[in-house]
Amino acid sequence: MKFGVVVFPGSNCDRDIIHVLDQVLKQEVETLWHKEESLPGYGPEDCIVLPGGFSYGDYLRSGAIARFSPIMNAVIEHAEKGGKVIGICNGFQILCEAGLLPGALLRNKDQRFICKNIHIKAGNNARALTRHAPAQSALKIPVAHAEGRYYADQETIERLFQNGQVLFQYCDENGEITGEANFNGSVMNIAGISNREGNVMGMMPHPERAAEEALHNRDGLSILKGLTDTLN
Repeated sequence: MKFGVVVFPGSNCDRDIIHVLDQVLKQEVETLWHKEESLPGYGPEDCIVLPGGFSYGDYLRSGAIARFSPIMNAVIEHAEKGGKVIGICNGFQILCEAGLLPGALLRNKDQRFICKNIHIKAGNNARALTRHAPAQSALKIPVAHAEGRYYADQETIERLFQNGQVLFQYCDENGEITGEANFNGSVMNIAGISNREGNVMGMMPHPERAAEEALHNRDGLSILKGLTDTLN
């Protein structure tokens, strides 16, 4: 299996995730330019990554233009065939804009860009990204976004919880899901979700920025290792 990291104009976290997948997790990984129209050599056992950044300068809504990049038709087809797709931050926004994940990412509740360490807790251990996340424990993961407030209608939110599609929720350092920990105003503190099948996943926090001892934080490694172990 291998990873393909899509690069859009304005992506700025592609090198981060490539470094962690290649140098830390020892996975086969390559860069995919957004103008490519197909994914030759990628099968259901492979994973496409949409990294963080500010695709197309975040004009219109974040991810709204990138969703129409030529490669996205191939990414959608890959997902429909059961292939893994993960979107981090801007990648999560793109997945929602493309209809691969339900809901939308709105402006943060205070209308400000937020860049800091926060805490999240896994909703369950049944999905690839949460497979190795410690049960009931808080993970310290960085965020960097202005449009990270997850929103969906009540019926969709209920369905996400019923089907185990909520990957992560914002919490305090003790793992308690509180209003104070919900820094961007997301519905039900939601920080990451998957589709019903579990092969398409999106999250706003950046696990690739917390995956090495040199950064004094390896909490993100358990998230990404769950993905690689599921695919291998």
